[in-house]
Amino acid sequence: MSQQPELLWGARFRHGPAAALSALSRSPEYYFSLAEYDLEGCRAHAYELNRAGLLNENETVLMVDAIKQLAADFRAGTLTPVQGDEDVHTFIERSLTERLGELGGKLRAGRSRNDQTANDLRLYLRDNARKIVAALLGLQTALVKQAEQHIHTLAPGFTHLQQAQPIVFGHQLMAHAQSFCRDVERFQDWDKRCALSPLGAAAMAGSAIALHPEISAKDLGYDGACENSIDAVASRDHVAEFLFAGSMLSVNLSRISEEVCLWASRQFRWVELDDGYATGSSIMPQKKNPDIAELTRGKSGRLIGNVTAMLTTMKGLPLSYNRDLIEDKRNALDTVEQLLLVLPAMAGMIDTMTVNVERLREQAPEGFTLATEVADWLSRRGVPFREAHEITGRLVQVCEEHQLALHEVSDAQLLAVDARLSADVRECLTPEAAINARSGKGGTAPVRVAEQIARLKIRLAAQANWVTGYAGLSL
Repeated sequence: MSQQPELLWGARFRHGPAAALSALSRSPEYYFSLAEYDLEGCRAHAYELNRAGLLNENETVLMVDAIKQLAADFRAGTLTPVQGDEDVHTFIERSLTERLGELGGKLRAGRSRNDQTANDLRLYLRDNARKIVAALLGLQTALVKQAEQHIHTLAPGFTHLQQAQPIVFGHQLMAHAQSFCRDVERFQDWDKRCALSPLGAAAMAGSAIALHPEISAKDLGYDGACENSIDAVASRDHVAEFLFAGSMLSVNLSRISEEVCLWASRQFRWVELDDGYATGSSIMPQKKNPDIAELTRGKSGRLIGNVTAMLTTMKGLPLSYNRDLIEDKRNALDTVEQLLLVLPAMAGMIDTMTVNVERLREQAPEGFTLATEVADWLSRRGVPFREAHEITGRLVQVCEEHQLALHEVSDAQLLAVDARLSADVRECLTPEAAINARSGKGGTAPVRVAEQIARLKIRLAAQANWVTGYAGLSL
């Protein structure tokens, strides 16, 4: 272990910081996971110092080679921070000067920890936005695979958690897929605003040495440099927006998780979860619990808390940089970690679950889900829908009184409700007729669901290209 390094800021102080200050000021251990992103910024800054004339060609080569080796050693686990490293920037500078001597100390010129930390987190978030989307595409693929198998599988649709109208189960699965597709688009849209580099802003006024931040920005995969040096180091709306996108995704994950918990229950018995994606009880041998869905549902509150915490931290801060902003990393790193844990598990659970087709078919007409078909049938025959609605309601009352399904009502009972309810109404009183009638775009008719799946596949392919089209870290 190396000796305890000097602080980056202690020159004007007569003595070192109190132990309590050091304990409070030191970054948590997991913040040091940003080391590779910090090194990426160091590499780009070395070339900037070369352009400024502070590093000659030989020094630049030595500096960049050392930075690359530090990155390799960090990934291998042979380079780790010591207790005296206040933050990731101190850790990297100490490591670099240990290997290069005085040359390592030259890298600090023209930059500040303020623009470094802003850059580290931007690079981290842009990189991990792609990782999250890649994992989410795995879940999307599982949903599409299941939906394709159930384009013709009849099922009851719900509103207010009450049986409402017949649908095909593939349509229900694709509803979730559409939500997740928008989650991907939120990350893509966020990335357009986050693709500006804060390097060159230095402490807050810009740098008198790093005069070409637009070149460093391109080197790091950004679209350009930030327009305003104060905004570059002080803003964290891109972090809050990322956290919102993550929390919105977690809410959508929670919603499908809630449905899986219902579907897998003995009351529903719509799906059977694969043994590899369920757990048992320590006391009740018969239990098979949907723990992945429950854990995912539970984490949504945590991710909502992260965006709330970030917004609360930001709301009272004057420009420009304030140390309060160190909290951005806690929220961001936690959100990324939790999503990358949850998404592969959810994808596996959906991909491997077995759908009880017959159970769904049996339940499709239950709860008078075909009542709307009667009202629509009357409307098509000139009855005002307000009146058709009342007639159908009275028909449902008759069914309840005699414990009959709609299709079981006799011709006499139909006519007793209203003379316009002829036996021809039976043509629409099947789940198949109900779903096929809903053939407009976005409807549950199998032909429309198949088209919806085909269109979504095109969008997913484009989203996959967005993931692979990002160069990411070059070290």
